[in-house]
Amino acid sequence: MTYILSLQGFAIPKESQNKVAKFSFHGTPAELRHGDVVIAAITSCTNTSNPSVMLGAAVVAKKACELGLEVKPWIKTSLAPGSGVVTRYLQKSGLQKYLNQLGFHIVGYGCTTCIGNSGDIDESVASAISENDMVAAAVLSGNRNFEGRVHPLTRANYLASPPLVVAYSLAGTLIFGPLSSFLSSYTYLSSEYLAYFSLQAILQVDIDFEKEPIGKGKDGKEIFFRDIWPSSEEVANVSYSASFTRVPGLKTSIVFHYYIVFQVVQSSVLPDMFKATYQAITKGNPMWNELSVPSSNLYAWDSTSTYIHKPPYFKDMTMSPPGPHGVKDAYCLLNFGDSITTDHVSPAGSIHKDSPAAKFLLEQGVDRRDFNSYGSRRGNDEVMARGTFANIRLVNKLLEGEVGPKTIHIPTGEKLSVYDAAMRYNTAGQDTIILAGAEYGSGSSRDWAAKGPMMLGIKAVIAKSFEQIHRSNLVGMGIIPLCFKPGDDADTLGLTGHERYTINLPNSVSEIRPGQDVTVATDTSKSFSCTVRFDTEVELAYFNHGGILQYVIRNLIGPKQ
Repeated sequence: MTYILSLQGFAIPKESQNKVAKFSFHGTPAELRHGDVVIAAITSCTNTSNPSVMLGAAVVAKKACELGLEVKPWIKTSLAPGSGVVTRYLQKSGLQKYLNQLGFHIVGYGCTTCIGNSGDIDESVASAISENDMVAAAVLSGNRNFEGRVHPLTRANYLASPPLVVAYSLAGTLIFGPLSSFLSSYTYLSSEYLAYFSLQAILQVDIDFEKEPIGKGKDGKEIFFRDIWPSSEEVANVSYSASFTRVPGLKTSIVFHYYIVFQVVQSSVLPDMFKATYQAITKGNPMWNELSVPSSNLYAWDSTSTYIHKPPYFKDMTMSPPGPHGVKDAYCLLNFGDSITTDHVSPAGSIHKDSPAAKFLLEQGVDRRDFNSYGSRRGNDEVMARGTFANIRLVNKLLEGEVGPKTIHIPTGEKLSVYDAAMRYNTAGQDTIILAGAEYGSGSSRDWAAKGPMMLGIKAVIAKSFEQIHRSNLVGMGIIPLCFKPGDDADTLGLTGHERYTINLPNSVSEIRPGQDVTVATDTSKSFSCTVRFDTEVELAYFNHGGILQYVIRNLIGPKQ
């Protein structure tokens, strides 16, 4: 049997793959194996906006509860829909109580686990994972599962439909066998419901749902996936009771299912639910309405705020563009392989207790419980600069196999946090660059993944290839993107990252052409050719101004002078 959640892929040696971590959960004996679920979250503003899948998840919970299935108490469960309307129709259908019974209580509306706002898992569970180096898993109905994003301790993170999140929380593990034969036996499901299986077909996370039970019911009988999975008609019947009456003569079929789903969304009940939920939204609430609002036309910066801070982008800016900059005798701050995502560069999730950002917040009098996430503090450049390259799953070749948000300060050989190393280079007036492989900057089009490196003083990124939006964002922040020539990369050129790099560019932007080749020289007598990835004349104009922000300001002010 082929397992998609490959333990070898997580560098777990064969002799350790059956390891069991035993621990005490609030006085009750418990154990974890590789691939066990510790976070199950129905979340996301997209998945939860579909009444069909949300009602499907609730029906799964109802059937599971009626059969006596339970979620292990150490699995952190949550339900965070994108709208209060979801709560209204789950309550009206009478199904919310079953989700509550399994632990899927409403925790709020908006971004939670998907962006790293899952909160802490129980300390005993966290210790069991850390002390035994377990590959713990999270399953969520969110949008993204980049490394280190969902939770620092869940190395295996998978996206699923809301019904499957409930199913996997009951199974308690994420290592499964092939389901092709299983899927073929469920052909009565409409394509809407087959979408539930899109993850199941690729996510194989220590159980074959067709042959192995999810658990045992209250009578000791083995319960299988098929026993809790809802048919189209079961979900439709919930829809009837919640919103409208059956149309005489309409048969149970795929056509029937689509009619039902259409009616759920288009019936008179859901519009009323939206109206009731949002009719007072412009009136605010007491907490919002009691905020003090300055009368000035200019924003009043609060120097004590750890959420919103006056950024330094226009500090010492003059009306004359600074012109192009080259790179002279730069040190390599980080040496990466392929597929570095914007979440590696600028994580959106929780702020690790030992990170430079955490140290800064503590110095400002912020309690650890109030750290919140990087995503919530995007308005504070001091936090976000310290959070740049703070992803706990960062793999930097300068560390020779060690994983984490650190690097080597080349002049001294010291191992430092990336932020501290960058600040040491800046203090000494030394330029820095990044070496990278293919697809640098893939993932979210996150502006801080370019703003953060700029604030660290990084002058250029040399990669095999870039994700297009991130390349454009780097240009917008005044950072030079360069591509190795086809067939070249840091390894083939024998670059270790311990060299110093010089990139000479013309002093006049008019002498630089989009996509031209330049020579990168090192202090070890190695030199190589790269393509400068300024792809348009407009991008060259941004670079000439020091970045897109300065370009816009100068063009706004210029005509008025």
